[in-house]
Amino acid sequence: PPSVRTSGSMTLWSSTPVKGAPQPDKLQSSTSSSCDPALRPIIRRRARSLPTSPERRKRAAVQCQVPGCLSRMNRVRFADALGLELTEVKVFQTGEDPSIPLHVLSRLSINSDLWYSSLDLEFTMQCLVPDFQQPADCMDFSSRLQEQQVCLERVTSSDLGLSGTIHVRNIAFEKQVSVRYTFNQWKSLHELCAHWHRSIPAKNEQDQVDVFTFFLPVPPFLLQLCSIVQFAARYQVNGQEYWDNNRGKNYSLTCRTHPIKMPRECEESWIHFI
Repeated sequence: PPSVRTSGSMTLWSSTPVKGAPQPDKLQSSTSSSCDPALRPIIRRRARSLPTSPERRKRAAVQCQVPGCLSRMNRVRFADALGLELTEVKVFQTGEDPSIPLHVLSRLSINSDLWYSSLDLEFTMQCLVPDFQQPADCMDFSSRLQEQQVCLERVTSSDLGLSGTIHVRNIAFEKQVSVRYTFNQWKSLHELCAHWHRSIPAKNEQDQVDVFTFFLPVPPFLLQLCSIVQFAARYQVNGQEYWDNNRGKNYSLTCRTHPIKMPRECEESWIHFI
C-alpha cells in the first residue's frame, strides 16, 4: 500500500514502498498496477490568514469586556452565495419616462431664475384659494355647530391637496365623519373618511366636541386657472345624518395666481426631488 507522510500542514501521498515493509510478488504487483489508477501526490496548504478550527473556536469563546458589546463574530454574506442576483436591470420603454410633478418643475425653474438674477425675484404660483371665510374666524361658529351638530373649522391648501379640521358634537361614542367632494361641479363625486384627532373638554358632556382631520389629495392637472374644488362635511351618529354644506352653498376653492417674493438668500439653496 502507498505510504503517507505528514509534515506540518502538508500531506504527501507516495507510491514508493517503505523500506522494511513486506514486498508483494511481481505477479500481484503487475496485476494491481494495471487495474488501479496511478496515484498522484496531493498537497494541501492552509492559508496563513485563516486560523485553525481550535483557534477559531477559542476566539469565539472569548467574550468582549466592553459593556454593551455583543460577543459574536461578524459575518459577511454575498447575494450570489444565497442564490440572488448581484444587479437589477430596469429597461424603460418609450413612454415610460418618470413624470415629475408640476410644482417640482416650477420650483426648479425658480431656483434657476434666482441664480441669474441680481435682485429679489417676484413670481406667481397657482394655488387653490378658499371662496369663503374660514368658519373658525366667524362670530357664529359656535352657534352653527350647535345647530348643525357638525361644522368645518378651517381648511388650508398646499401643492399636494387640501387639509382641514372638522368639529362635531359628541352625541355618542360611535360616530363617522367624512368629506364628500367633486372636481367637476358634482357631475361625479368622491368621499373620504376623516380621522379623529382630539377632544375638547367642556363643562358638561352635552357640550363636548370632537375634532376630526382630513386630507383631500388634488391632482396636479387640476391646478389650472379657474379650476374649482367643492366639498361638504358629513356626520353620521346614532343612525342620524348631519351635514355642513356652508348653508347650502358648499365649500369651494378656486385655483388662482398668488404672488410670492423670493429673497436673495435662497440662491444658495438646493431643491431635490426624490
